[in-house]
Amino acid sequence: MKININTEKGIVKAVCISEKKGTPKINIGSCRLIEEFGLENDAHAGSGRQVSLLSWEQVEKFKKTGAQVNDGDFGENLLIQGFDFKTLPVGTRFKIGETELELTQVGKTCHSGCTVSHKTGKCIMPTEGVFARVVHGGIVKNGDEVSILEGRRFTAAILVASDRSFRGERKDESGPAIQAILEKAGYLVLPVKILPDDEDGLYQELIHISDIQKPDVIFTSGGTGFSPRDMMPEATLRAAHKNAPGIAEGLRAYSLSITPRAMLSRAVSVIRNRTLIINMPGSPKAGKECTEYLLPVLEHGIPVLRGEGDA
Repeated sequence: MKININTEKGIVKAVCISEKKGTPKINIGSCRLIEEFGLENDAHAGSGRQVSLLSWEQVEKFKKTGAQVNDGDFGENLLIQGFDFKTLPVGTRFKIGETELELTQVGKTCHSGCTVSHKTGKCIMPTEGVFARVVHGGIVKNGDEVSILEGRRFTAAILVASDRSFRGERKDESGPAIQAILEKAGYLVLPVKILPDDEDGLYQELIHISDIQKPDVIFTSGGTGFSPRDMMPEATLRAAHKNAPGIAEGLRAYSLSITPRAMLSRAVSVIRNRTLIINMPGSPKAGKECTEYLLPVLEHGIPVLRGEGDA
């Protein structure tokens, strides 16, 4: 189910490109956006590249600290007034004139060439900047109106732990089974990621997904049993900021009504920042059953985690 998530309008304040790599971006006032490429003549554009967006209000707030900042100094392609981009979910679509953009990532690494970090030692891009891909190209210019078309209500990521699937010895069916149910329920689902049963690797990936991609929920599959290589609960607990044990307890209780082997599950459920991480069974059948059982509860839980509802 897609819903209209914002009716507010924004305004393009600057359209910025770098003529050469390693040089600051400058406001050129108008530029063509090219599908799956970026801004025309931008040194950082290219096949599969995206554009960076930054909130004009956040830049103005930064200027009040005494910093001298010009349009494009943070490395942003589009400076836009009217939106706090970091609060919008991945998958949000923007219309600017005849163009259309889709938000793909919240948060952007501050590269060594950032003009502002050289001047002040600080940069707001890692926390305030976002990436978007060009869905439909066209001309964008200063003063253009920006509107949010639509977005998915919830976003999800799926992380599968399986040595054999990672090596290509066995096709993973658990991730796609969970993905199909989530997409039918209206979730925007990021590409399924498969990793070996390695605690450190799983831990690092959970951090990356939570802190960079920032989905509402990460569903993990596999690695929760008694095998010496089953380390998903340990990786999940290391990534946690808060425990959320009721979900794992509820899924175990539900699974026990189907099979007594559910008591062998060591699955956990936690919160990192505003992302819920839920360990799911590795069996496609069990994963499907547990996902369907869980979704009605998440309809309430995710908005509360976002700060949009009451517990």
